[in-house]
Amino acid sequence: MNFIDEVSFRVQGGKGGDGCVSFRREKYVPKGGPDGGDGGEGGSVILKVDLNLSTLFDLRHRKQFKAGNGGNGKGKNMHGKNGKPVVIPIPKGTVVWDKERYAVLGDLIEARQELIVVKGGKGGKGNARFATPTRQAPDFAEKGELGESRLLRLELKLLADVGLMGMPNAGKSTLLSRISSARPKIADYPFTTRAPNLGVVSYGTFKSFVAADIPGLIEGAHAGKGLGDQFLRHIERTRVLVFVIEAVFSEIESVYGMLLKELELFNPALLKKPRIVALSKKDLLSQEEKERLPSSLKGHMCCSISSITGEGIDTLLHAVVRTLEEAKHA
Repeated sequence: MNFIDEVSFRVQGGKGGDGCVSFRREKYVPKGGPDGGDGGEGGSVILKVDLNLSTLFDLRHRKQFKAGNGGNGKGKNMHGKNGKPVVIPIPKGTVVWDKERYAVLGDLIEARQELIVVKGGKGGKGNARFATPTRQAPDFAEKGELGESRLLRLELKLLADVGLMGMPNAGKSTLLSRISSARPKIADYPFTTRAPNLGVVSYGTFKSFVAADIPGLIEGAHAGKGLGDQFLRHIERTRVLVFVIEAVFSEIESVYGMLLKELELFNPALLKKPRIVALSKKDLLSQEEKERLPSSLKGHMCCSISSITGEGIDTLLHAVVRTLEEAKHA
C-alpha cells in the first residue's frame, strides 16, 4: 500500500425532511385538527480515528461524501426518519482543515476520537406545530433546511517519539533497520526513501520508543524543494530529533547548519526540540579520521556510529532514551 499523507474532498450534510400538512380525518371526526408531523434531521458527516489505518490511501480517489437526507413528516403526527450519517475512518494523527477558510477544524490524535465536520439540516415543522387558539387549521408547514457543506483537506502527521532526519543517502534508513524490526527500502543512491517509515525500538528490559525515518532533506526543503515541506510536517509531533549526517563529509558543520536553517524556516518551534547528532558511516573512515570527529556540535551531543558494524549504536540509543526521559519530565 502506498503512503498517502494528504487528501482533499468535499463533505455534505443531509437535507432535513419537510414538515407535513395534514388534518385528522376519521369517521366520526369530520373536521379534525392538524396532525402533520415534523421532518427528520439530515445526517451528519463524521471523521473517526481507526487504529488499523496508517495512511490516507483509501481516501485518495474520493471527491465527495454525502450524508443521508431526513425523511418527510407524515400525517397522524408521524415524524420523518433521521438521515443516515456517514462515518469516515481516518488514521491517528490526522489534522483536519477547512480548505476554503484555511482553518483547522480538529487534530485527531486519540484512539476512536470523532469529529463532526458537517451537520445535517434541521427537519421542517409539520402544520400541527403551528396550531393556535386563533389559527386552528394551519394549511402550511416548514421546509427542511439544507445540510452544511465543506471542502476538507486532511493532513497526516506521524506520531513518533524520535525523528531521524538528514540529507538524502545519509544512512537514516539503514540506522532504522539496525535498531528496529522496520525494513525500509535501502540503496546507495539518494532519495531511496520516498515516504516516512516507522519502527519500534527496544532498549533494555522495559524501555522502547517509536522512531520515524524521514525522507532526505535538501536545501530549500521548507519551500517544497524535493517535497521537503511534505516530509517536515512529520517531525512536528516528535519529542526528540536525531540529525543523521555522514561522517565522511568534510563539511559536517555546514550540513548541520543547513538542516537547522530548513527547520527554522519551516517552523521555528522545531528548533526548541531536544536533538542529538549521529555521525554515520564511521566504518568508512580511517582510525585517524575517526579520532578527529567532533563530540558535540553547537552545544549538542554527537555520536559517531556505523549501522553496518554496530559501532556506537548502543551509545546513541542510550543518549536517545535519556533525552526522551528528560523531555518527558520537562
